[in-house]
Amino acid sequence: MRTAYTADQIRAAEHALMARLPEGTLMQRAAAGLAAVCATALGRVYGSRVALLVGGGDNGGDALYAGALLARRGARVEAVLAGSRTHERGLEAYLLAGGRVAGVMAVERADLVVDGLVGIGATGALREPYAELARAANAAPALTVAVDVPSGVDASSGRVAGAAVEAQITVTMGAPKTGLLVDPGAARAGAVELVDIGLGPYLPAPDVTALTGADVADLLPRPATESDKYRRGVVGIAAGSDLYTGAAVLAVGGALRAGAGMVRHVGQHAPVAQVRSHWPEAVVTELERPSIDGVGRVQAWVLGPGLGTGAWAHEVAASVLASDVPVLVDADALTLVSRDRSLLRRTAPVLVTPHAGELSRLIGAGRVEIEAGRLEHARAAAAELGVTVLLKGSTTVVAEADRPVRVNATGTSWLATGGTGDVLAGVAGALLAQGLDCYDAASCAAHLHGLAGRIAADGAPLNAADVAAAIPEAIRRVHDEG
Repeated sequence: MRTAYTADQIRAAEHALMARLPEGTLMQRAAAGLAAVCATALGRVYGSRVALLVGGGDNGGDALYAGALLARRGARVEAVLAGSRTHERGLEAYLLAGGRVAGVMAVERADLVVDGLVGIGATGALREPYAELARAANAAPALTVAVDVPSGVDASSGRVAGAAVEAQITVTMGAPKTGLLVDPGAARAGAVELVDIGLGPYLPAPDVTALTGADVADLLPRPATESDKYRRGVVGIAAGSDLYTGAAVLAVGGALRAGAGMVRHVGQHAPVAQVRSHWPEAVVTELERPSIDGVGRVQAWVLGPGLGTGAWAHEVAASVLASDVPVLVDADALTLVSRDRSLLRRTAPVLVTPHAGELSRLIGAGRVEIEAGRLEHARAAAAELGVTVLLKGSTTVVAEADRPVRVNATGTSWLATGGTGDVLAGVAGALLAQGLDCYDAASCAAHLHGLAGRIAADGAPLNAADVAAAIPEAIRRVHDEG
């Protein structure tokens, strides 16, 4: 499992470790790791041009010491000193090694730019001249390597309040920072390289985690010799309407592909007919009235894709949420519960799967603000609503009270197309029916869905049905990894 930590957690661990080591040891370790990554990125160090963007804190010191190591290997290293103060010992070592101090033009002629402007403690927008230097780095043709986090990215949240360095590589010290895993910060980090400086024994429980394929393989249920369709999980899917028939087809397809023992679909005539045509394996029930009474045994429900938001859909939602099994609330059902919060007053577990706009309606925060602060808003929604939240988007996050937020590390931008969320709902619903709790079902579904998106796209556009079809291959791959 990948783990990440806030700036405060990292600083506390650093202080505990530094108390046991000679002064300057951690910075030397960090600088050596940074220089090694830079050398690998350059390919040929001797004769290369390196520009250091140096702030007044420890990140600037890391950059200067690394610059000294590169200068000793024959690189032409120029440092742009951004602040009114500079790490004195780092600068002394740098100048003794043959490094030079230069102006911003050094960035334009460099083969590699090292961003050491601000460290993990910085929050809010970059001030001048830091913002100007961040923009200069982004405009330069050189490869940019960030120290710890790209300047302008909040290390603890991934927020970006203004100008920020867009790194191709981020060399992070001791442990990954939360802001490197969550957009918009993650999008500016590039490839993240970890330098081990010995913090491991001093780190607390992580702020954020990300499942690996092996983790998912360990969590996924496998059918036993004595399994039957009921023991493998029966998922009910209340989805589709006369206007939106495809959502039901896609949700059912996702559930079937994810290993549910049986899928029961309930809905109006048009979606029922479409599901019956596409998926003869599904057991379908055309509802004569908006109630699930008498539908049959179900171990979890998926509620909402294409259901509509009128009175009929509200009654269906009320009937499903009155059951005593886990319910995944998606799409139109999110609109219904945002209008009528009383629907969520139940003792059985609830998993909600909104995108930023739907979460905005649920908790009254602005969509733009949610996208800028995905972690805090997902956490807030989980606490306020008493549910598990899977917030979809450029970074999918899963939040539940009193547990670390899980960030999904798979996926592709090709998934940003209609219907893929319906497939995700079906996959997560199938995992709920197979016995996973909401936290694990959401996390595993997001991982498999993202991996299936990569498989289906393979660098080209996809449609939602392609994603559903790729779910079994995604499951095979995580089992191979495990």
